[in-house]
Amino acid sequence: MKTNLSSQIKLNQIPKKYYAPESKLEYAALCREEKVFTTIAETTEEGVAMIAEEVAATIRKNVAQKGKCVLALGAGNSVLPIYEELERMYEQKELDFSNVIVFNLYEFDPSVELESKPSTFERLNSMLLSKVNIKPGNVYTFKKDMLKSDIYEECKAYEAEIDACGGLDLVMCEIGAMGNLAFNEVGSKFSSSCRLTLIDQATRKSLNVAYNAESVPATALTLGLSNILSAKKVISMAWGEENAKVVHAAIEGPLTEAVPASVLQMHRNAKVIVDLSASEELTRISKPWLVTSCEWTDKLIRRAIAWLCEKTGKPILKLTNADFNEWGLNELAANYGSAYNVNIKIFNDIQHTITGWPGGKPNADDSNRPERALPYPKRVIVFSPHPDDDVISMGGTLKRLVDQKHDVHVAYETSGNIAVGDEDMFRYILVMDQIAKEFGLDSETYLRKSQEIKEFLAAKRPGDIDTLDIRTLKGRIRRAEAKTACNYIGVKPENVHHLDLPFYETGAIKKGDLTERDVKIVKDLIASVKPHQIFVAGDLADPHGTHRVCTDAVFAAVDELLDEEWMADCRIWMYRGAWAEWEIDHIEMAVPISPEELRFKRNAILKHQSQMENAPFLGDDDRLFWQRAEDRNRATAQLYSRLGLASYEAMEAFVEYHPIR
Repeated sequence: MKTNLSSQIKLNQIPKKYYAPESKLEYAALCREEKVFTTIAETTEEGVAMIAEEVAATIRKNVAQKGKCVLALGAGNSVLPIYEELERMYEQKELDFSNVIVFNLYEFDPSVELESKPSTFERLNSMLLSKVNIKPGNVYTFKKDMLKSDIYEECKAYEAEIDACGGLDLVMCEIGAMGNLAFNEVGSKFSSSCRLTLIDQATRKSLNVAYNAESVPATALTLGLSNILSAKKVISMAWGEENAKVVHAAIEGPLTEAVPASVLQMHRNAKVIVDLSASEELTRISKPWLVTSCEWTDKLIRRAIAWLCEKTGKPILKLTNADFNEWGLNELAANYGSAYNVNIKIFNDIQHTITGWPGGKPNADDSNRPERALPYPKRVIVFSPHPDDDVISMGGTLKRLVDQKHDVHVAYETSGNIAVGDEDMFRYILVMDQIAKEFGLDSETYLRKSQEIKEFLAAKRPGDIDTLDIRTLKGRIRRAEAKTACNYIGVKPENVHHLDLPFYETGAIKKGDLTERDVKIVKDLIASVKPHQIFVAGDLADPHGTHRVCTDAVFAAVDELLDEEWMADCRIWMYRGAWAEWEIDHIEMAVPISPEELRFKRNAILKHQSQMENAPFLGDDDRLFWQRAEDRNRATAQLYSRLGLASYEAMEAFVEYHPIR
């Protein structure tokens, strides 16, 4: 069973010379926009191995030269696989920690009274320190019983301990989602020292997931940016496309306290290692024509033309030879003989992505359409990770498919129960109590369960996992909302499937691993429907992980069904959720949405009442899901309009997935 196929999707076939230049001269040319020495690994695993080897080399060198090596280590998700590799090296007797001194880089505020409070040091200890031969006396962290009034003096004492050890030989930490280094959040002064700091709300949300906690303290102790700058070497890292923008800001953007990681630009011996996905916004990857001679592909040409339209403020067909020359794309125009030849090619390519018939238009020439005309009608499965992603991500397209008489199935992969707030659930309990009383349904069993739920909620503490009855009730709330939305759109009741994949049903924010049980459930549904089209979430950088696991479940099921005869006639389309849209160079099908259809989509999203203002995963974006969806769909339409194509109210975009054999 292949459970990680989504990680093998290569939307950009990036030539190796862009991310792994063969000589220092080539590197200097490619990386002239980068202000920190940056290495791009082809995969996360390769990047992890690079960092682990560099840490090991630093330890060996310093121990040989002065008998010890002093490290400051973090405990973020990005560094955990590095610790696994360092542990492996120790077990293989490739690395000795007996002369290593470790300082904990940051810790949650010990003065905060919070039950089940997480600890970065406990995480660091369990992931590395307890598994190698480091001496207990060589490990330093912040005191557990610190009073708020003692924090300033204790931080100064912590810095003094570092100085007494001869200073830091190496700091290793990740670039955070907001550009933070350690708990040095946005606005931290470059001169900041070890101190108490406020944790950004977005960082706290990611920490909730990382530490499987309902909440973490709002404050923390951290070594400051000046402490990091004083280290002899700094290694930082970031993995995944969700970090691409902040990596670009830290490495190529201005030196600013709004992006604390940009302080690495001031360090003479700082290095950042990222994987290809996290490097997507760097100039040599996103706009290589600005730094080198390009290997022009259709996608790269489309991206370059869209960028040129943005820079000049012109639509595609108005771009001139002079525009190409002025903005460094003369090589591209020369390859095609003139700007006009490039323009017309790209205009037609993008024009052919637009279709009002996402299931294919019957009795029509489909040679320039993204979907084939036949068979008609098609059997369609829309896989939705949570019970509202279908309407949020592709509600307009879903309505089109139903209206155009295709046999549409919607499969909700998870119950979505943890996204129902206690207040919403309690409201249903009160209604159920009243109904039970008025209709004579107040049996002893029901009354007992109702009382147990109320007592649990009254005593519930942050981090407590809901009882099975509560999780079931929350799941039923989401089922009812999903069925209401499907009924509103016109999906047949018998075509609405609730898969409740087992990996999700932990009751906690942190989910289990994808297993054969999950894949079999998906596989059985696909085999029973034998679809001509499958729509699946393509949020490969999903904010809280479930989308990607659900996508892998579908891809794994498809992989096991590839030899079935009917699968040869099945196309798979990937949509994106409320957070981001496909880039213009990737879009292969764009479905226009009229003002009336956009309002219809909004109403379908609003059927999911439990996911409005009180939903736990709205993130740091103040917009509600329907607002995010509309803004994203309008932005896609506006982009097409700016490029000189037809002007629509909104558009939903898709990329075709080609099964990996």
